[in-house]
This record gives sequence, structure tokens and C-alpha cells, in this order.
Amino acid sequence: MTGTTQDNSHSKDSLAAGFTSRAIHAGYHPDPHMGSINVPIYASTTFEQDGLAQLRGGFEYGRVANPTVRSLEKTLASLEGAQYARVFSSGMAAVDTLLRILLRPGDHVILGNDAYGGMYRLLHHDYGAWGVELSIINTTDVDAVAAAIRENTKLIWLETPTNPATNITDIAAVAAIKGNAAVVVDNTFATPYLQNPLALGADHVLHSTTKYLGGHSDVLGGAVITNDAEMDERLLYFQGNVGAVSSPFDAYLTARGIKTLAVRMDRHCANAQAVAEFLESRPEVKQVLYPGLPSHPGHEQAAAQMRGFGGMMSVRFHNPEHARQVCLNTRLVALAESLGGVESLIEHPQNMTHISAEGSELVPPADLVRISIGIEDIEDLIADFTQALDALH
Repeated sequence: MTGTTQDNSHSKDSLAAGFTSRAIHAGYHPDPHMGSINVPIYASTTFEQDGLAQLRGGFEYGRVANPTVRSLEKTLASLEGAQYARVFSSGMAAVDTLLRILLRPGDHVILGNDAYGGMYRLLHHDYGAWGVELSIINTTDVDAVAAAIRENTKLIWLETPTNPATNITDIAAVAAIKGNAAVVVDNTFATPYLQNPLALGADHVLHSTTKYLGGHSDVLGGAVITNDAEMDERLLYFQGNVGAVSSPFDAYLTARGIKTLAVRMDRHCANAQAVAEFLESRPEVKQVLYPGLPSHPGHEQAAAQMRGFGGMMSVRFHNPEHARQVCLNTRLVALAESLGGVESLIEHPQNMTHISAEGSELVPPADLVRISIGIEDIEDLIADFTQALDALH
């Protein structure tokens, strides 16, 4: 481990080739002093040096680098099949850092027309005030993306699946027509277990590690993952200069969550498929938006570039009042923002997670609810949705 560059070689790599093995072992092996199986929490803001500017292990100050944080970065790089990863204090801190590196006044950005409201808010209100131009495009239409690319287009930002409508974009097709723009994929919904955008031609990958990677709704974090050495150096520069870094304890919690990512995602996917099929059968429901359903417009593309369909879905009802009421009717499924935890959550995006998109074309329909399916017993989830729908009558 060093404070300035990343060495992503692992002593157990030859044995830990599978995803789950890498999730458990990549980035750390028991230290030679105490043999700790788990990465220690290095709760130190500074590190003793062996001489003037002679860093022991490459660490000098916690805002620049920390051994616990660096271990997590190595794990994330391994899971995405990448050379480099940097972690931040939140997903939006990671987004903002990446945008600062990629964009200058006068540059142009393409954003999907079904994207997280906070992403739109940051690009439109904040970066827009600094002269960054923004186009909202249906990124599932590759021809529309190609037509929107300009000489000054520097960034094509993809969510796939999107938030909240779970639309699917062909990452490889967009990467093939990107021109001089960087393609960044927010891989939060899919996770590295289900999708690896770098292997499909994306330039950089973004994660809100708060969600599935941490997995227990108890830690904030974000990450940027890349094979670009220059980008990694710039990310390190901003980590040290701006300081939106992960704490050692948060990095430890995230790393602990990642160890069970594969088994959790298998359960998320299985539960979500069962819930989606159940909801699609109910007369109260107008449409279920889940990539695992053959009725989903992106089903075939999702099957082609993902190894599973994830735990996220949105449901449209015949009227907005039913959508709002179902959010209030569930008992086991909690009414709350966020996603990707072991517990199931339901929310009304237009009034909750996407309220910052008000007045734009990114406003979700009023009849839509978003559901993050957890890992509870499927019988209990079906029972809860059954009573929530029955109560509409």
C-alpha cells in the first residue's frame, strides 16, 4: 500500500479468482504482526515517518491516504476488473469530484432522461451556473445519443438500470459512438456482481457504496473506479486537496458489507423477480418496471449485459392516489428513501428522492412508486404487498 499510487497485486489472487472469493480476500490478507483476519480500523489521522519525507508504507496523513481505506479501494478495483479505485465520503462527493476533473466552462454533458434527481440538480443548477451545458436524452436510444453529441461534449453519463424507471442502456453501443466524450456509468443499481461497465467500454464507473455494497443502511460512501492512470492521479489529488474522503470506520463497514455482496444479491434478485411477477398479476397495478420481466422494454438488453436483474423495481398504478396510498399501506416494507439494504423499502419518487427534478423533464410520473426489494422471506413480502393492495378497495 502506498499513499500516492495503487498496487493492486494480491498475494491470494491465484487462489481467489471467483467473485465471492475476491470480495472476501482481495485488497487485504492477514497482517504479519497479529494475523487479524479482518482489515484493522486504522483510527489515526497521522503516521510516523522513518525520516524526512520517508513515509512508512506510503502513509502520512489521513486526508491523503489511510490503510483501511486503501484496502477497500483495492477490493473495489478487483471486483470491477479495474486497475484503480478511489473512495469518498458519499456517492455525491464521488460524483462531484469526477465532474470537477472532467468538465470546464463551455463543456457539454449528456444525461439520461430518467436519472437520479440529485444528479440533475448538481449538473443543471450548480455546474450550469459555471457554464456547463446539459442535454437530457433518452440514452436507451443510441441514435438519439449519437445525434446529441457535439464537438464540446465531454461527458456521457449513464445510469443502467436507471433510477427510478429501471431503463436499460446498451453500454457498449454508447461507448462505440462516444467520440471525444468520456462515458461514465453509475453502476449502483447493478453492482459489480451483476454488471462490469469497464469491460463493456465505459471509461469510468461510479458507485454509491451506501447502497448494495455496504448493504446494511448504516454507512455512507462513494467510489470512482477506472483503468485510467491519469484519472486515478487526479482523483488522488482531489482527495488530498478537497478532503471528501471516507473515514476508516466507514471504509471498514463498507468492506465488511462487500464480503456478503454476492449472496445478498442472489437473494435480492430472486425476491425481486417473485415480487415483480406477483405485482404484475394484480389488477390494481398498471405496469411493473423490472428488467427481469419479459414485458420490460429493456429485458433483452439487460439479459445481454447483466448477470442478473437486480433488486430494484418501479410500479405504476392506475391513478396517483393509489400510488401514494400503497406507500402508506405497507407494514413490513418501510417508507423510506435510499435503497440496496437488506430491508425492503418503498417510496414515492416525485415527492421524495426526485423532488429536486421538479419542473424538469426528469420528474417521475405521479402514479409511480419505487421499491427496493430486500432479503426478507419472500412469503412475508408477498403477504405485505397483498394486504397493501387489498386495502385500496
